[in-house]
Amino acid sequence: MEHWFLDSEFPNCDKETARFHVIPFPLEDTVSYMGGTADGPDAIIEASSQLEQLVEGFGNPGALGIHTREPLGTEGMVEQAIAAAAEAILQAYDQGSIPVLLGGEHSVTNAAIPLLRDRFSQGEVGILQFDAHMDLRDAYEGSKLSHASVMRRAVEAGIPLFQVGIRNYSEEDLEARERYQVGHYDAAFLYGQKYKHSLESLDLPSDFPKQLYVTFDVDAFDCGLMSATGTPDPGGLSWWDAITLLTVLTKDRTIVGCDVVELAPNTLHHPSYTASKLTYFLMGLASKRSSQ
Repeated sequence: MEHWFLDSEFPNCDKETARFHVIPFPLEDTVSYMGGTADGPDAIIEASSQLEQLVEGFGNPGALGIHTREPLGTEGMVEQAIAAAAEAILQAYDQGSIPVLLGGEHSVTNAAIPLLRDRFSQGEVGILQFDAHMDLRDAYEGSKLSHASVMRRAVEAGIPLFQVGIRNYSEEDLEARERYQVGHYDAAFLYGQKYKHSLESLDLPSDFPKQLYVTFDVDAFDCGLMSATGTPDPGGLSWWDAITLLTVLTKDRTIVGCDVVELAPNTLHHPSYTASKLTYFLMGLASKRSSQ
């Protein structure tokens, strides 16, 4: 392998002993606006060479061992590609590692559903979603595996969902949110909370699962920070908004896996670096919020 995550600081750890398994999944099949997500995982890995070892407040997760596997193939049937990614996630988890999936479009999170559905009792693990969109449509442009439907597949599988940063809505999304009792801190609410009170006062509902899978679509960030995504959207999170919310919403909970999706690299290099730094922060956070 030519490059691996944080290759400037650490060797590519053996998968048997690594605390984290980085799984590049450059899927780009149902993108509905600007393309480029197939290049996202490589850009995140390349930018990681510029990161420092320490994550402020969360130690040195790289010292626990990071194994970066070869990118998963995406040619042919999308269902087959997602199944292969699901197997990689299950293998990582079953050997005691934390899977860190790098997309690709948000459809890649479909690959985490078998882990959350089959390795946990119903209601034992939930998804914490950072996103500009709900992704709760039953299907989009004819595909039930669309990036716009990925969270619908999760809640249909009985996995509790809590959404952060949403600021784009369809009637179908809103109906599904109500039907499946999806909790949320939408962007407009967070804006008011930030300036009238404090983001640090927020928490997940007390009855939400204590084990979490974190999925972070980079369009949750404001477009001024994250232009390199299919739909860069105004009114999103700042860097410190995201870090604060990730920290407070996972307090007293554990993280069993995570993904960073929808980076579509452009001529600016700061979005790729931002996505890479976010990925490493999630490793640091997970290392302190892990049950395995």
